[in-house]
Formats: sequence, C-alpha cells, structure tokens
Amino acid sequence: MFPLHDDNPTQDTSIVVYTLILINVLIFGYQVSLPNFQLTEWIGSWALVPKEFIANPSKQAIALISSQFLHASIFHLVGNMWFLYLFGNNIEDTLGHWKFLFFYLLCGIVAGGVQVITAPMSMVPMVGASGAISGVMGAYLVRFPRARILSLVFLGFFITAIPIPSAVFLGLWIAGQTIYAAMANPNMPGIAYLAHVSGFVIGAIAIFLFSKRSEH
Repeated sequence: MFPLHDDNPTQDTSIVVYTLILINVLIFGYQVSLPNFQLTEWIGSWALVPKEFIANPSKQAIALISSQFLHASIFHLVGNMWFLYLFGNNIEDTLGHWKFLFFYLLCGIVAGGVQVITAPMSMVPMVGASGAISGVMGAYLVRFPRARILSLVFLGFFITAIPIPSAVFLGLWIAGQTIYAAMANPNMPGIAYLAHVSGFVIGAIAIFLFSKRSEH
C-alpha cells in the first residue's frame, strides 16, 4: 500500500513541515553535487555511526540530529518527504509549530539512540529522517485513528486506490516494520527497521506528553 491523500484537513499552514522538506531537499542537492570522495567524507562527518558514537559520544552527539537530514538516494528522500508531508501537517496542526519541531527531532534522536544501543559495534552510517517520521506516524495513529487514507493497493497485476482507516493502514505498516526488524541484523547495511519501530513507539507515547490543541 502507498498513501496518496487523507481526509483530515488542517487549520494552519504547516510551516515546519514545509521547512523541513525544503532543508532536506537542499541538503540532498548539495550531497549529489559532491565528488564521490568528498561525499564519503562528508557523510562520515554528519551521519550517525554507532561504534563511533560509543567511542566518542560528545563528538557524535550532533549526528543524532544531523543524520536526520541526510538521505541515501533520491527515492529515500522522496519517500520520506511524502510521508512527512502527508502525516506531519496534522501533527503540526495539533501541537503547534515549535512543539512539533521539538517532537519531530526528539523522535529521530530516540530512534537513532535505539539503533546505537542495539548495534554498538556497527560502522554502518545511519542516515535518513525515517525515525523521526515514524514518530509522526505513531502520533497520527493515536490522534486520528479514524481518518481515512486514500491508498494505492497492489493486487497482482491490478492497482486500485481505496480509502483505508488510518488505524488499519498504520497498524499494518508498523506490524510489517516490526516483523522486518525481528528478522534483520542491525549490524548489516540496509534499512534500519528497528529505528522505524522505536520512532513509531516513542511518537505514539510522546504525543500524550505534549500540549495539544483541540481536535477540529
């Protein structure tokens, strides 16, 4: 399934969501402009590397945030930014701009921290906003379980678009991520499924701890 649209309108302009998307796009544009040797060095300087974090936490602490703004490919970037746009606007509307920004970064930090704890000897650089966005999705499930998400559903050779309750869509998504996380080796290159799961869980919990506007 791939989400296209939700039936959950917002009250205010999603300034933080749009700004985050712009920053991520600009940083990726800078990434692809670098020669390979400079790109490798630059990613190594700003990505979260668990073994390096364990060895020197003060030096790598900034990477818990900076790694959230790096992406491995254009598909990685576009997918993340679409999910941020689709689910983030309602959570920003709920929390307000500054609290949403803090919430978003916090979810990413926790997701990165869990990855470090579970794979402390890994030298694989961790990049991407997926942990933070997973937190936004967890919050969306808690706040808007009955919102309907128009989704592309692939049925063999056929593709159709159907509205799916967010509780079903996000429930299936986190179930899949949890299964993949249980099967994956966190020390090997690939998708950090455990970061997705931990981000989702902290987002679902943290949304209760933040001041919220009334739902509309």
